[in-house]
Amino acid sequence: ENYSDYVRDEKVKLLKCIEPWKVENMVLGQYVSDGKEPGYLDDETVPPGSKQPTFAAVVMYIHNKRWEGVPFIMKAGKALDQRRAEVRVQLRSPPGAAAMFGGQDIPRNELVLRLQPNESIYLKTNVKTPGLKTEITQGELDLTYGDRYEGERIYDAYTRLVLDVLRGKQATFVRDDELIAAWEIVTPCLKQIESGKIDPIPYKFGSRGPKEADDMIAKAGYVRNEKYGWKPRAGSSS
Repeated sequence: ENYSDYVRDEKVKLLKCIEPWKVENMVLGQYVSDGKEPGYLDDETVPPGSKQPTFAAVVMYIHNKRWEGVPFIMKAGKALDQRRAEVRVQLRSPPGAAAMFGGQDIPRNELVLRLQPNESIYLKTNVKTPGLKTEITQGELDLTYGDRYEGERIYDAYTRLVLDVLRGKQATFVRDDELIAAWEIVTPCLKQIESGKIDPIPYKFGSRGPKEADDMIAKAGYVRNEKYGWKPRAGSSS
């Protein structure tokens, strides 16, 4: 009966375990021309010399019993190499894995929940390559909705929210105390950014963003496997 309040109470509890973001734990960028596409400052509607970021990456931590010490990385930007929204959960390397495969570099397993485009859930997992050699490769257990439920209508998030309104369910909606708690996390760094004293790092249109962001994320413990590419039949790659 009180399911909606229970969910939102727990969300507020979690937000209160996050310290306010600091600019020192962020990378801010602004895209520039790649020679073909214009840069942010090339837009006539943008004030000359604007320091408005078009990219941000932040590493944060949740200080509670469950998540203490686990880095949470958020990244968003414009004019990047891909347009996508997803959640990645990277698992730690299992002890002794490299010894099983002659000291090879063993990629980390990842659970990926892709919200758009091509809604999917897939698990990047290590398997032995076909044949007689003892070599590792990374494949996936893939549930791409467009493939598995071909022909079915998949409703977007806003359709489901409207349905929750009609049913009187409030669990997915933000309550005022949750909104306040969220703003308390980001407001200090937003004030610093809006002061215009922070120079965003330039990155080329169509790139992954500033290299400094990849360096910061790697320092937090995330290991990217550059050899891997997810290619569902429905479309994009990652």
